[in-house]
Amino acid sequence: MSEPEHHGYSEKDVQREVTELAGQSTTAARLFDIRRIIGGLFVVYGVIVTVAGITVSDADLDKAEGVNINLWTGLGMLLLGLFFLAWLKLRPAAPPPPGAEPEDDGEPRQS
Repeated sequence: MSEPEHHGYSEKDVQREVTELAGQSTTAARLFDIRRIIGGLFVVYGVIVTVAGITVSDADLDKAEGVNINLWTGLGMLLLGLFFLAWLKLRPAAPPPPGAEPEDDGEPRQS
């Protein structure tokens, strides 16, 4: 049997490609961290609802029996969104250690 062709790739090229792809996947995982998405959405909607609460008319305030629900809900959403973003900043997702393999069922491997 003959050895498979490498089409111009050396072992060093393959290792470099693997390292680059691992770095890209770590960056993508951090970019799409669910805390960033939830926090960002809550901040955006919180700003919108807070502005609606600040610019409320007297007629709308009378409908809600004097409670400016948009203002309070908007401020709550802002606080929750800022909490998620602070959590992301203070405790970022840790990248997996290099060379780490997924855990299996605990049985030793046969070589």
